[in-house]
Amino acid sequence: MSEQTQIVQNHVVEEVNSELTTLLRRVPILSSLKDDELHCLEGVREIHIDKGDILTRQGELAHFYWILLEGELRVFAKTADQHEMTLAKIDAGMAFGELALLTNVPNSGSVEATGPSHLLELDEEQFWNLMTSCPQVRKAILGNMAYRFQKLQSTTVQQEKMASLGTLAAGLMHELNNPGAAARRAASQLRENLLQMHELSQKFKERELTTEQKNCMFDLQKQALATKQPLMMNSLDQSDAEEALAEWMESANIENAWKMAPTLVSIGMNAAELERVRNDFDGPLLGQALSWLDALVSSMQLVATIEESIGRVTDLVQAVKSYAYEGKGQRQTIDINNSIHATLIILGHKLREKEIVLEKSFAADLPPLHSECTGLNQIWTNLLDNAIDAVPQHGRISVHTWAEQSTADPKNPHTDLCISVSDNGSGIPLESQEHIFDPFYTTKPVGVGTGIGLGIVQRIVEQYNGVIRFSSEPGNTKFVVRLPTDSE
Repeated sequence: MSEQTQIVQNHVVEEVNSELTTLLRRVPILSSLKDDELHCLEGVREIHIDKGDILTRQGELAHFYWILLEGELRVFAKTADQHEMTLAKIDAGMAFGELALLTNVPNSGSVEATGPSHLLELDEEQFWNLMTSCPQVRKAILGNMAYRFQKLQSTTVQQEKMASLGTLAAGLMHELNNPGAAARRAASQLRENLLQMHELSQKFKERELTTEQKNCMFDLQKQALATKQPLMMNSLDQSDAEEALAEWMESANIENAWKMAPTLVSIGMNAAELERVRNDFDGPLLGQALSWLDALVSSMQLVATIEESIGRVTDLVQAVKSYAYEGKGQRQTIDINNSIHATLIILGHKLREKEIVLEKSFAADLPPLHSECTGLNQIWTNLLDNAIDAVPQHGRISVHTWAEQSTADPKNPHTDLCISVSDNGSGIPLESQEHIFDPFYTTKPVGVGTGIGLGIVQRIVEQYNGVIRFSSEPGNTKFVVRLPTDSE
């Protein structure tokens, strides 16, 4: 028992009396025992605790098994940022503590009395005697353990998933802010362009353009609209073309020559073409015609920027939706390549920050995965996030998918979906390699990474009836996940 627990009453049950028997009959795991079989509880401690008393604490090794006769308890845990979260409620008649004793792992949460409570407490020896001497009780305890283990695993996976999304949230906000700000700037500039084009159109109306001038304007418009995207040129050629065009426009006394030159070059305009335009326009009208053309081309490019920005936001939202809602306990058909792609989008900011070279080799004919399991994206998040943290600046990460016939069980031939994630980081230290799948084990400093341990990743893979293997040496670490196409 924890030192912090204040015991109001604590004595050994030397004999199960009628009053205690009445309480024990309310305990499901003991309800089927006959009165003369309750002797298996003789020698256990009967304790009373008050509201706020802590029975056991998160992270402590388990030494006791309890049966709550009267009162109410709650199980709570603290996250890495010390946020307290209630995990479960324990009502009168419930027995608890077997999971930590049978698995020999520290308590996943603390147990606190929410009101005056009356319990029976069995130490480890008494617990094992109870398991040995009462087969019916043993069966019930093991049933409880299986249920709680499944629930704990599901809760832990969900908590890790939320923790990983929380860790990724800052990066996602950055990812969403960039295209959002770009679209806003483009929209503002587009408004200015439209106003400028309106003013220039008014001036053209006042000048009453000739047929030749109107035809020239139409041809310029046609050329501008025909250019779907700016011409791709190397930096030196582009600089030379812009300089030559700006110098020609300056010699023709055109205002804002250096500002307009890059836009006009992007649709293939050069001094020779502008010379032909000058044949139809004279004096200030030439500058106005080119300003109108510059505004039109710029507007088209700004529309493309807005489309690209909105598309980027849509891709991010879709990726997060896919990441967060994949699974949900119903049978699904999942495209592994799309699943990995969604995770890569979410982690994109981290890849760009370190200027990592990402090599993708996705099999085009990869069969779909059929399963009711969840957590698939957590596998990719962990493996990719670990690789990102491991590689140096300008490092390399490779992601490869393929299908392969399984030879593990000749009596049950099936197709495995294979996914490998490799990096050229420093590798996993030899002394850590045998522990990397242990629960809560990590080689990262506190606060680094998504918080999803490889132990949880391994359990998710096993839920899919798959396997995960790795090899590691300096400059080459590789994880391979194999999942049968049908996990049932």
